[in-house]
Amino acid sequence: MVSDPEGLTPEIADCSGACDGLEWRQKFTTKGQETRMSTNFTDLIYSEEKGVATITINRPKVLNAFRAHTVEELIQAFLKAGWNKQVGVIVLTGIGDRAFSTGGDQSAHDGNYDGRGTNGMPIEELQSLIRDVPKPVIARVPGYAIGGGNVLATICDLTIASDKAIFGQVGPRMGSVDPGFGTAYLARVVGEKKAREIWYLCRRYTAQEALAMGLCNVVVPHDQLDAEVARWCEELMEKSPTALAIAKRSFNADSENIRGIGALGMQALALYYQTEESKEGAKAFLEKRKPDFRSKLT
Repeated sequence: MVSDPEGLTPEIADCSGACDGLEWRQKFTTKGQETRMSTNFTDLIYSEEKGVATITINRPKVLNAFRAHTVEELIQAFLKAGWNKQVGVIVLTGIGDRAFSTGGDQSAHDGNYDGRGTNGMPIEELQSLIRDVPKPVIARVPGYAIGGGNVLATICDLTIASDKAIFGQVGPRMGSVDPGFGTAYLARVVGEKKAREIWYLCRRYTAQEALAMGLCNVVVPHDQLDAEVARWCEELMEKSPTALAIAKRSFNADSENIRGIGALGMQALALYYQTEESKEGAKAFLEKRKPDFRSKLT
């Protein structure tokens, strides 16, 4: 769940796009019709327009990495959109041009994260909720989708990527792993061999490489990303909501056993996070050095 794209640390992972949410709101305001915004979130921007709910992670200084509070807000946002009959599509994205999300915020990770849940962050609850809401969820990926961010993009029903997008996992490089949907469901999406490569080697993959392995549905030039997302949303809004809901539940039924695997795995992960081996990953990240995991084996 933790991440470090290209060695960027929280201190230097600053925002090069819209940081205050105002520009983002205006992007999704069309024909003089103002988008309705929620002011109840601190880590997110939530909007609804023309049947589309857009949930934007708003933590640009850490490349939209999420802390426990962010995950709690994401859960609330998906509950808000997921059961609103006026909403037909949910779009999940990150603020600015640099990142969709880079996973768990390492600065909030010391043995466990700083909230509730098996590991101090109810990430498995969020992952299940993305699958459970009875409508399509689109991941809009403008840049990095790394670590837990890559997992969220994978779990979404559809993924639309900019040609600047970068995908990948970092868990074993950071003393972490997603032992449920992040591994087992990824194997369903890209195949066992490729999924193991992604997790074992922690490499980066371009948008075109992600498209070739089935990790995203389409790749478009960066300046056409919003138009493409809008086009897919418009097409989905024309379809029968009940038929889409049944289709989604049918697709999910085939991989529902992974939820149980993940619950068991998260319990094991909680124990792993207490080891010196796992803590070495977070410590090395904050000290900006390579971790020495093997020296911490017991």
